Amino acid sequence: MMGSLFIAVGILVLVGFLYAAVLSKIFLPQTPHSDDNLLLLSAIQNDRYYCLLIPLTLPVIVAAVYLHWLSMKMFKHA
Repeated sequence: MMGSLFIAVGILVLVGFLYAAVLSKIFLPQTPHSDDNLLLLSAIQNDRYYCLLIPLTLPVIVAAVYLHWLSMKMFKHA
């Protein structure tokens, strides 16, 4: 039961991140900055940090996966 909960939470976080990083910039119209209720949505739409974070994180992930694989091979054959 706990594993299913972790998977569901992970999927919800992924969908929320993809919405904030990609879909909100494409499908939503620009919001005025004067309305306090739409301030968070406007901040998400104008943010560029998370759009650049994913492409810059991919080489680090590839290196980490390779080092993990290499360490498991060394442990297995030692």
